[in-house]
Amino acid sequence: QVQLVESGGGSVRPGGSLRLACKASVDIAGVYCMGWYRQASGKRREGLAAIDLQGSITYHDPVKDRFTISQDNAKNTLYLQMNDLKPEDTAMYFCAADPGPVCSGGYYVFEYSHSGQGTQVTVSS
Repeated sequence: QVQLVESGGGSVRPGGSLRLACKASVDIAGVYCMGWYRQASGKRREGLAAIDLQGSITYHDPVKDRFTISQDNAKNTLYLQMNDLKPEDTAMYFCAADPGPVCSGGYYVFEYSHSGQGTQVTVSS
């Protein structure tokens, strides 16, 4: 069973950037679909981006021009590069994994079978 540990969150001013990382405890390449979702206080979970078992990437439309998901298979680590951050991006960000074989796309990442503990991102001036 995969364990996921997120890092890289913090406080940033509007327009700033952050790169989140998610370290998996097992090999993920071709084994787990991987993705990111977030949850702001008092709001629903929102999937952001996903990489499926074949390496195809999907994004939730509202973030696709600012966020980039990537995966380093040698390090079993998933990343989320976030640029031009806005106050509305403030949330707890979670990494998620699912063994598939068919995994939901970017928005439904929060339905994956495994999630980490999350890392807080705060965007404020």
